[in-house]
Amino acid sequence: RGVTAIHDKDGWLGALRVFQRLRDEESLTLRVWQSLPHEHVDRLAAVGVASGLGDDLLRVGYIKAFLDGTLGSRTALLLDGTGVEITPYEAFEDVVRRSARAGFPVAVHAIGDLANRRALDAFEATQDEWRPRGLRPRIEHAQLLVPEDVGRFAALGVAASVQFSHAPSDRDLADRFWGARTDGAYAFRSLVDSGALVANGSDAPVEELDPLLGIRAGVLRTLDERDAWHPEQTVTVEQALHATCVAPAWLTGDERRRGKLLPGYLADLVVVDRDPFDGPPEELGEVAVVATMLGGRWVHGAPPWE
Repeated sequence: RGVTAIHDKDGWLGALRVFQRLRDEESLTLRVWQSLPHEHVDRLAAVGVASGLGDDLLRVGYIKAFLDGTLGSRTALLLDGTGVEITPYEAFEDVVRRSARAGFPVAVHAIGDLANRRALDAFEATQDEWRPRGLRPRIEHAQLLVPEDVGRFAALGVAASVQFSHAPSDRDLADRFWGARTDGAYAFRSLVDSGALVANGSDAPVEELDPLLGIRAGVLRTLDERDAWHPEQTVTVEQALHATCVAPAWLTGDERRRGKLLPGYLADLVVVDRDPFDGPPEELGEVAVVATMLGGRWVHGAPPWE
């Protein structure tokens, strides 16, 4: 599927140990930027563990927190007063401060418009801690935004870590539960146009770990026979590829060594059977991965090719 790197949000279920074992066995075929739960930030600080610890394949990356629930369970925290508050605002602001002092950027799950506003408010209130340290905070999902909050991502330097595939997957639930508010849902084009750094992931296993499918979802806003859902929020192929390849490398501090095909950069690359820029967007679904290279080593589909 052409995956050369992931940002893992396992939390504390043991994925880090699994990745370590795979690396030690020399069978880890992608790069891992590993999150850790915010409940352990003080323990991490006490032993001197900070973001970046590790090697080229496996690194401790960032702290993960949750502000609200989800769309499907109707627990997303909304400005109309509905939803579930998982982490109170004051507690989350404290998490960001303690994480920054320990050397970690924070990624916070926020679905509803109130949750996203609180996340932005907290990052704004704590920027004296994380900005001088060069940390790169992010909001995970950012699914429902009111117009006045869209521009705050770029203004603050907070990344929108979204999943293009969620828009066509969630459209029926969003229309049912959020109604007219879906004008501000999955507002990918609005975020890109505002100057925000938009990073596209998969949210696997909720969605498929398939970058090409995600790119298609961002460009077409549909993955079935139906017309595009809120087509005003479609992104271009170039914007989708930037969000999938370039922006995630920036979030890990690797923008000068990964994410682009340039001399001196790590040779993480994917060979596809056709140029995704050549042809109508509707044919993106026909693009297929031929081979994948990680650090100059073929990890899938080594040539010669037919």
